[in-house]
Amino acid sequence: MGTLIRWERALERWQDALLAKAFRSEQVELLDALRHECDSHVVVCSQSRVVVPNAYEVELEPDVHRELTRRGGRVGQALTDMLVRHGEVNRYEWAGPLTVRVVPAAGLPNGRYRVTSSVMHHVRVDAFA
Repeated sequence: MGTLIRWERALERWQDALLAKAFRSEQVELLDALRHECDSHVVVCSQSRVVVPNAYEVELEPDVHRELTRRGGRVGQALTDMLVRHGEVNRYEWAGPLTVRVVPAAGLPNGRYRVTSSVMHHVRVDAFA
């Protein structure tokens, strides 16, 4: 079991390094924050069923939000795809359809971003467009 965990962590480090080259460091940092938010709110229902929240909101400083969306425009979708992979590796079950919404916000506690999660059973992805 320990070997499997070491391999998993090595793969995550490799993925982070690859993402850092593909994207700027902001998205890698946001992905780490999303992973942490997801991992912090697991609900173990049984040995084979671990449920996590399905709606995530990433609040960014307006300047950072403008820069990220100017370059790619689909930051929320990219973060969603990466979070899906994290869920698959950990065998998480989402509480509903997974969404990551990226919005501008002023007055953030760390001055850069805030990640929150919630369970929304009847959420539709197109509602966040």
